[in-house]
Amino acid sequence: MALRIDRGLFKYDFIDHHAVLCVPVDADVKELRKRYLTIARRLHPDANIAASAGEKQVAGEFLAKLVNPAYEKLSAERTRAEYMIVLSQMGKRLVQESSSVELHTDLARELVNAPESNVNQLYKAAIAHIAKTQYDSLPQAPQVIAEISELNLVYLMRSANKLLAAQPSLVQPTNNSTPPQPTPAPNSTVTAQAATACEDSMLESYIRRAQSLMDKNQLSQAQIELQDALKLEPKNSRCHSLIALVYLKQNRLKMAKIHFDNALKLDPNDKTSLEWKPKLDKALGLQSGGAKGTPSTNNSGKQSDKSGGGLFGSLFGGKKK
Repeated sequence: MALRIDRGLFKYDFIDHHAVLCVPVDADVKELRKRYLTIARRLHPDANIAASAGEKQVAGEFLAKLVNPAYEKLSAERTRAEYMIVLSQMGKRLVQESSSVELHTDLARELVNAPESNVNQLYKAAIAHIAKTQYDSLPQAPQVIAEISELNLVYLMRSANKLLAAQPSLVQPTNNSTPPQPTPAPNSTVTAQAATACEDSMLESYIRRAQSLMDKNQLSQAQIELQDALKLEPKNSRCHSLIALVYLKQNRLKMAKIHFDNALKLDPNDKTSLEWKPKLDKALGLQSGGAKGTPSTNNSGKQSDKSGGGLFGSLFGGKKK
């Protein structure tokens, strides 16, 4: 597998070790070590007993060619200090060359437009979110690393305290020769409105990714996207109804009911909840009646969150073949 990455900081002949490990550029040694151990356990051949020989080989290449060198560079005091100096200079260079910077991901563009007070929070939240599944799909891992490196690129430019003047050319390059007009300092109301708009944009990104994953039946990853969306906006009825649908498809009926109920409390007209909750309530009623009011249990005697396959199949019009 080709491990070449040509986006983000990599595009400037710079190896973005922070992107390889998926840690913020200001991560300390303790955080670096913790993240490295997590990735190493995920990629080490001995930890992938069920993987094929080819999959183990690819995982070993990631570990040997990218992950181990990144950790060695960032964990040693001298090499890390040298690396951070180069990284700082890279940020200043990018600000000067902002008109030629290309961004390919929504997250990077959202970070460009984030109000100054929210940059650090949104950047680290995005990094932490991506880290959860960074190496779940090794064929997609180079693309994920490129996405992280774009976030690092924007964060470096924002940290240089010069991005605001260059920001229009970064977001929408233009040939207009009209000199830029000075930007008035934002008041607290404008800043709050910008922060809200940025959070809304992040939320929509989580929802879009979740819906795409649901269409592909990648339910566990869709669940993670929606859980993170709910951390950002706990009272969003759309997120509650979507994660309820994910739980329903996973046959986790009790969790589905909780979130359908939450969605309808927040928005009595939520279409997804109105469509599925009556079916779920009916199915749970049938299950309860069939069991004579006794909750289903697993072999250990603990109450189960799941029902039988027949019940789940009935909700979706029969079992999939």
